[in-house]
Amino acid sequence: MLVTNDDGVRAPGLAALAAVLARGGHEVLVVAPLEDYSGASAAVGPVYARDGVAYEAHELEGAPGVPAYGIDGPPALAVILACVGGFGPMPELVVSGVNHGANLGRSAMHSGTVGAALTGSHFGLRGMAVSIRWGEDPVPWETATTLALGLIEPLARAPEGTVWNLNAPDVPLAELRGVRRGRLGRGGTIRSAVHEGSGRERSEDLPHISLPPLPAGMLRLDLSAPGWSTKADPTTDAGLLAQGYASLTPLVGVRDAGEEADPFVEAGVGGAVGVALHHRRLGRLGPPRPRVVP
Repeated sequence: MLVTNDDGVRAPGLAALAAVLARGGHEVLVVAPLEDYSGASAAVGPVYARDGVAYEAHELEGAPGVPAYGIDGPPALAVILACVGGFGPMPELVVSGVNHGANLGRSAMHSGTVGAALTGSHFGLRGMAVSIRWGEDPVPWETATTLALGLIEPLARAPEGTVWNLNAPDVPLAELRGVRRGRLGRGGTIRSAVHEGSGRERSEDLPHISLPPLPAGMLRLDLSAPGWSTKADPTTDAGLLAQGYASLTPLVGVRDAGEEADPFVEAGVGGAVGVALHHRRLGRLGPPRPRVVP
């Protein structure tokens, strides 16, 4: 199986995850970014503007014998390179983490940890993103890694392309209340942005201002601490984490919408064609193509 992350190949959560999976009898290959790519989602970077992707071997602490490589690129690119033969045969599973910081609600969309697992699903691989709520040292990595190990076999039996998002509270394993299926909450890490020096605490306090007051400046971000608020819906991933449960959420990546979208797409196609024909008649799209008469 492929193990990756977005915190970088030197991150302790990556070493902890690889070590537990290897001791659990799984064949592990680590390919992860050389640098921190948190928030990279499924980005691959400017691949057309470079000759190749540099990599270097690493030895993971606590995981002797596990082949590990750092690449000059984000985690989704690491997954792609592993899937197209850059580091041997295509892996059977992708496990991404352990990320130090929960990936909950709409913030999961922007997570490089989650993006790596979703990238694997585009190759038909099953994947899992593993995160633990931010906390002070020592981080109880064992809680997240033990849960991940226990989920490998059920994940391997799931349909191709299945992706799970596991978030664990930062509590010792003995204090974990359990694991529950969590829905994606609507909250995110970035709550608001306010202009530096405005004297206001939150951007919603300025409903009458539609543009920044100056051509350049600084936006101060109001960041939330995901998984701590007891006000969150208890059925969501954030709500479960706040109660001391680990949350397991099935995710899907980019895919075609269902048939329910067809009427709107047909209307959109008709509108686009109508506008194009109208502009062509007005000469705005250049002369018509010459007709070839047999």
